[in-house]
Amino acid sequence: MGESTTSAERMHTVSQVTVVGAIVNLLLAVTKVSGGIVSNSQALVADGLHSFSDLASDALVYWAVRQGSQEPDEEHPYGHARIETAATVVLGLLLIMVGAGIVWDAAIRLLTPEAQVVPRSLALWFAAFSILANEALYWYTLNAAKRVGSALLRANAWHHRTDAASSVIVLLAVGGALAGLPWLDAVGAAGVALMIAWIGTSLVRSSVRELVDTGLDPEQVEAIRSKILAVDGVRDMHLLRTRSMGGKALVDVHILLLDPRVSVSEGHQISETVRAELIQAFDEIDDVTVHIDPEDDEHAPPSQHLPLRGEVLRRLDQAWSTIEARQSIRHVTIHYLDGKLHADLELPLSVLPDPKAGPALAAAFAEAAQGDPDVAEVRVFFY
Repeated sequence: MGESTTSAERMHTVSQVTVVGAIVNLLLAVTKVSGGIVSNSQALVADGLHSFSDLASDALVYWAVRQGSQEPDEEHPYGHARIETAATVVLGLLLIMVGAGIVWDAAIRLLTPEAQVVPRSLALWFAAFSILANEALYWYTLNAAKRVGSALLRANAWHHRTDAASSVIVLLAVGGALAGLPWLDAVGAAGVALMIAWIGTSLVRSSVRELVDTGLDPEQVEAIRSKILAVDGVRDMHLLRTRSMGGKALVDVHILLLDPRVSVSEGHQISETVRAELIQAFDEIDDVTVHIDPEDDEHAPPSQHLPLRGEVLRRLDQAWSTIEARQSIRHVTIHYLDGKLHADLELPLSVLPDPKAGPALAAAFAEAAQGDPDVAEVRVFFY
């Protein structure tokens, strides 16, 4: 998103732009259809029908943005942004159908010479007015789309640009018909229709890619990867996945820490830093899920078969049953590394009759745990 905007601001901007577009499209549609009828230009009438389809698309944009800007709820925990995406598919299909209908009518006229008529020069003025109005509407809508980060509004902007381009075709077709080639008016109508269908196909294709969770471009993914690896405490990463949702991007990643024995709170702090860095550095990223890994588990978690804390402590306590100092253990930190258990014990110095007895007591704890095949290491720290 180009600038930071709230959902309310975004909806207000999109609604305002859409209403302006609808008013202009209504004016153009009525002007071009009536002008096409008066001036006997099939191409201009087709262009007017194109503008009427824009009215429907404007209504669709307005509805979709209002729905898509709603906050997440129980049924939609990731929000409603993909309502915009689905609406863009509908808009694309609408354009394809409109284009197909105009092509069909133009083909009938081309195959029926007696149905071909020479338009009046008045059609040129209508086409020129349409070009100027649609080009202005394109830039107005595109700037708003960039400002609030709306893919649907951007799609509607390009819809306005196709209107301007189709009016250029009408201008050329009418000019050619007036120069003595009456069939050019029907050809111009078909050209407008093909342009409408092409942009509709493009919208459907890009939106379907989003709906099936297609990832971001490789260049964007590589930039995200570099940003993650630059965070202090991150050694490596894997399972980086991205997807788009209503003009935004969602990211999830597994990161490996430089020190696999850091505390839970430090690991959490590193993950939150990764999340904040990505959201700040990339405008399109809206949310990041970070999974902390002490070791590489991309293909299979090497410690998945190991028991959880309660079972581990029960087994260790049984192994240390003959060591009296076990009753003074303050805390046991368990590390799951390389498919084995690594235990760090905290004992008070008061359990030692002599400070020099520390190594021997630590060795006793380690040796007693060697009977457990899942335990690789026991370390004792005296405080």
